[in-house]
Amino acid sequence: MSRIVKLYQSALNKHPFYFQVAQTGVLMGTGDVFAQTFVERKSWKEYSFYRTMSFVTVGTFLVGPVLTRWYVFLQKNFGAGKYAVFKKVAVDQACMAPCLIAGIITSLGLVQTRPISEIKRQFRNEYKNILMTNYKLWPFVQLVNFYVVPLNYQVLVVQLVAIAWNTYLSWKIDESHDKEN
Repeated sequence: MSRIVKLYQSALNKHPFYFQVAQTGVLMGTGDVFAQTFVERKSWKEYSFYRTMSFVTVGTFLVGPVLTRWYVFLQKNFGAGKYAVFKKVAVDQACMAPCLIAGIITSLGLVQTRPISEIKRQFRNEYKNILMTNYKLWPFVQLVNFYVVPLNYQVLVVQLVAIAWNTYLSWKIDESHDKEN
């Protein structure tokens, strides 16, 4: 196990941005796998590899790069210390959370080639509920993350928690899509 940790740390130190982006894509895909297999209880015949790959794509090309740069921005502008942590959480939840959720809903719809009218409907029907659910989980997670976790590992911590979050998002977004079809 220590060999795996050393390999992880080495890759993270050599290529922090690209490594965090790739791990975000993989972990977002993992959330969709869990949603389809454990929450929706789809058989492997019903399983949508395309849906999982859409989560990997959005994680790799949107969520990973945004979060990696966002945490650097927060660190540079707010520093460290307990008051800085509260400021980071407040800014993260007031600015990033609403924008990122909107971006995820929209991007998944586009990647899955859904009609714009369906993406708008899904946004109207699910955005507020997803955002309110976000506020029940993420402020606490980010409080711990920003206070305890070194900057290089913050994306990893968030994405590990986000396996459950992405499972929820995948189920919620697909459930909304299924209701219309």
